[in-house]
Amino acid sequence: MKRIICIGNVLVTEDRAGFDVFQRLRSMPLPPDVEVIDGGLAGLDLLRLVDGADHIVFVDSVADDDIEDGLVVWDAEQVVSACNSEHYGHGSGLPYLLKMLPAVAEHAVPPIQVVGLAPGYSDRTCRQAATLCLLLVGASVARDGGHA
Repeated sequence: MKRIICIGNVLVTEDRAGFDVFQRLRSMPLPPDVEVIDGGLAGLDLLRLVDGADHIVFVDSVADDDIEDGLVVWDAEQVVSACNSEHYGHGSGLPYLLKMLPAVAEHAVPPIQVVGLAPGYSDRTCRQAATLCLLLVGASVARDGGHA
């Protein structure tokens, strides 16, 4: 199973990118081996969703106005390298989760990418992020953003 896990807080404009991409993906036809999950504010509870997956893409807001086109893709190692905390706290977020993953996973950690949307992203960027998530997990995507 390939999973796209969209995280963030729907009630906070600066943190709702994951939810917006989740809504976009739900409106698209998806292959049967792709699961789209609204991870909301689940934090470390998301660790259980990684186990047994073949591939994971996380979608989250990023706090970087300098990202070209408002969209970025990182692998898990790039995100972990940004984690400068050994302790979990409210602000630890996805970097801490990815840092902890190898220590707690019951099976091999699957390939993981993170799609980040910068503040002030447009509807077009949200649409591009949804399509990119599908491409990253190996799903074929039609030119209009729908599944072929």
